[in-house]
Amino acid sequence: MNDQMSFNFPLDGSLAMASRVPQVRRRRATSLPVGALTPSQLALVAGDEAADAEALIECRLPIVVPVIERIAQAAAGVQAALQWQDDGWSARIIKSDDAEAWAVEMRRDGESDPVLVVPWRMAGDGPEPLEASAFGALVRQASAVLQRHSAQRQAHLHKRLTVRAGEMQWEVTLDIVPDEYDPHGLLEAFDESGGSVARQRVGAHFKLTPAAARAWIEGDFRLSEGD
Repeated sequence: MNDQMSFNFPLDGSLAMASRVPQVRRRRATSLPVGALTPSQLALVAGDEAADAEALIECRLPIVVPVIERIAQAAAGVQAALQWQDDGWSARIIKSDDAEAWAVEMRRDGESDPVLVVPWRMAGDGPEPLEASAFGALVRQASAVLQRHSAQRQAHLHKRLTVRAGEMQWEVTLDIVPDEYDPHGLLEAFDESGGSVARQRVGAHFKLTPAAARAWIEGDFRLSEGD
C-alpha cells in the first residue's frame, strides 16, 4: 500500500489531530449592477477569485428576419423572375395593350427604345417566369431584328444598278451620306473593266433609276439643274 500511517504523537499529551479537517469553501455571490444581465446571458463563476464581469458568456439567440425584410426579399424574387439581363441585353415582362395579356420587351444596354416586343405566355394568373433558355431565344430573335434593320438601312444608303449606254455596259452606284448638318449623296459610274470613270455629288434625296443613270452617262456625266 502507498498510504502510510504516522505514529508520531505530541510529547505534551495534547490530543492534536493527525490531519486537519479541510475547510469548506463557499462560493462568493457575484454582485452585478441591475440590468447588466439579459435573458440571453448567463453569469458563470469560475472560483473565488474569478467571479467578475469577464466570466459572462453571451448566448446568441436565433436571427429573426423582420417581416418587412421578408416582404422585400419576396418582391425581389418576383422582380428577378420578370427581368433578365446578360450579355448586353435586358428582357422585361410587361403588361401588353390588352389588360389581360403580357408581353416581353428586349432592349440593348444603354438604349431607351426596345428592339423587340412580343407576346408572352401566361402561367396561371400571371406571366410565366423568365428562364435562361427563353432569354437566349429572345436574344437571338432580337439580334435577327437588328440585322434586318441594318440590312435595310444599308440598302437605303447604298444603291447599285447596271445600265447600257453608248454601246457599253455601266455600273452606277449611289451612296447616301447621312450627315447631320450636310446630308448628301455620291453618284459614281464604273465601266466594263470595273474602273471608276466619274463621280459627282448629288442631293440626299436623289433617286437612282435606270433612266436617271443613263441620262447622266449620256450627258457626259452631268446632271440637269433639277436633279
